[in-house]
This record gives sequence, C-alpha cells and structure tokens, in this order.
Amino acid sequence: MSGIDAAFAPAERYLAEGRIPGATLGVVTADGQRWTRTAGMAALVPEAEPLTEDHWFDLASVSKVVATTTMILTLADRGALDLDRPLTDAIPDLRQYDVANAAERRLTFRDCLAHRSFFPAVEPIYTYGDDPDRLRAFVLQREWRHGPPVYSDINFILLGIAIERITGRPLGDWPLGKGLSFGPPPGPTVATERCMWRGRVLKGEVHDENCAAMGGQTGHAGLFGTVAGVLDFARGLLDGSGASPAMIEAMRTPCYEHRTCGWERKFAGWSGGEGCSDETIGHTGFTGTGLWVDFGRGIAWTLLTNRVHPTRHFDSGIFELRPETGDAVAAAFA
Repeated sequence: MSGIDAAFAPAERYLAEGRIPGATLGVVTADGQRWTRTAGMAALVPEAEPLTEDHWFDLASVSKVVATTTMILTLADRGALDLDRPLTDAIPDLRQYDVANAAERRLTFRDCLAHRSFFPAVEPIYTYGDDPDRLRAFVLQREWRHGPPVYSDINFILLGIAIERITGRPLGDWPLGKGLSFGPPPGPTVATERCMWRGRVLKGEVHDENCAAMGGQTGHAGLFGTVAGVLDFARGLLDGSGASPAMIEAMRTPCYEHRTCGWERKFAGWSGGEGCSDETIGHTGFTGTGLWVDFGRGIAWTLLTNRVHPTRHFDSGIFELRPETGDAVAAAFA
C-alpha cells in the first residue's frame, strides 16, 4: 500500500460506513511533492454526483486562516496596521455611541486573531435581516455580552470589516491564488446541507448562515477551494514563498493558550493527531474541512469532506476522523 493510500484509509473506512458522503485527502511537502486521493460523492441529493479532485469545497472556517489571517498579516507586514493597536485604527465607528467605555474599542487586531476577546462563540446574526450593510452596522454597534475568551466568529467578522475598510475593497478582490475563491466558485462544487432557513440543498453558495446574510464574503467564512488550491497555499507556508518570515512567525507563535495569530498549535487531543511534530499548526471548518502544516517535518495535509451533507444533525465522526487521518499521514510519510 502506498503512503497516500495508507493515509487515506481512515477516510475510506468512514465512507464505507456511510458516515460521510465524500472525502479528498491532499499531502504536500516543502519541496513540492504532492499526493491526493478522492472517493465518494460530491452530492447525494437532489441528484447523485461523484466527487472528483476538481470539485470546490466550502472551506467554512478554514477561511479564517487561508484568507483573513493571511490578509491581516500581509497588511501588518506592509505597515498598513499594527497588530497590537486597537481595531478602531481601521474601524473608528466601532461602538461609536460609547467611545469612553466600550470594551470593543480596546480590542486589538492580535486579540481577535488569537480569540482572546470576550465575544460569544457565535450569534445568529442572519436572524436580524439580510441586508449586508445593515448587518455590518449591527455587528459594529451592538453591545456584545461578555464572557471568558472562546473561539468566536465575531472576532473574524470584525477583522474582515477592518480589511474592507483599510483596502477599500471587498474581501473577494484580494488575490488568493488559483483554486481559492470567495463564492460562487468557478467550477463543480460539493454540496453541503439542506438548509432549513433557505429551504434548499446548498451547492455553490456559502453554507454559513451569517456569512450568506452578510453577502457571502466575510472574515469568518465564505472561501471555497479545491484540494490543489489548498495545497498550493500550504506549500507557500512550508517553503516561505507564500508569506514573509514575520508572517510565518506570527502564525507559529502562541498568543493565548494554544492559539497563535489565527491558527491552533499542536496540543493534547487536537484535530491534527499526535503523530505530527510540536511545530504543527492547523485549523478546521464546520462543513468538514481542515488544514494542518507541520513545519518541523516539512509536510502539510488537508482533509476535505462534506460531512454536513445532507444534514449537520448526524454523527459523522469527523472529530475522530481528523486526528486518525493526521496520525495516518504521520505514519505513512515518516
């Protein structure tokens, strides 16, 4: 059995058990070697469609690292922002009716990147309407309930608004490279969920409700990618061609517990498994996606599934499949 076949074996088992419809695994090294395997279905309903390596996946929260974190760190590298300055440098109207006391006005870019703010994990923003400009205003002016630091989409929604303000352009105008695009993607697309809110199976449109209501291009979600596009991005981090040394250092250096600027570092029980080196960073997406970059071993892998198709309300086993796959990659490409 080849290395990539052995690494793909956990996903094939989950496919055979009917826990996920389809899966693609891609592995790349710093010197450009790459391997991919694909099996299963891009869609089961309303029409069956086999999955291919050309299909675009809704990357969900992997958007946070591939797009938003990279954009913020690039702007910092260019001197357009200071990571340790408040968000109000870019968003002066943040909580503008309480400039003296609003805690949101003291949050820095790095606070949001590392999820060390007080925001709730998620908020059903889409239930307040579907006018993107009005919803952005709602996010900026709301007095958010405070709690202990948790992984929060609100952090990255604010970072996306900051990027829009600094550049004067929507996020989709940022050059991301072939195989990466804010939706709708320019090719065959993997189906996600039969959405109760929208009343249809989503295919080629963003799964995340808040992102959809805010126009489909936000800091926390909205990016689509092919396995080749994600691997190209990962190799750019491994060989340094896709980010400056300062950007890569920010992605690798802990800011708060196991979180860096945007990413997670390896910790006990994390999604990347135990076989990778301690110099590994990673991030996952709700739709069933994930990307892990092991700088210590010079290898990266992405596991792309449509585990929410046709519904999220099913035990796909994704939280077990991810570390199993990471350990299989580590063993197969030792």
